[in-house]
Amino acid sequence: MLDNLAEAGRYLGQAMRLMVGMPEYSTYVTHMETTHPDQPVMSYEAFFRERQEARYGGGNGKIGRCC
Repeated sequence: MLDNLAEAGRYLGQAMRLMVGMPEYSTYVTHMETTHPDQPVMSYEAFFRERQEARYGGGNGKIGRCC
């Protein structure tokens, strides 16, 4: 039962992050490792800062996608 609650909490957290435009860090890491293995992976803090800037226009109209 605790496993089901933990899984439900994880899905709820992921849904909340996606609702505000904040993708999950682990998804980003998986994407970078499979698609761009030659490039460095941002730390969670750098990822969060970059997503915030992309979401709220913090940098030169840059679109926050790598590919």
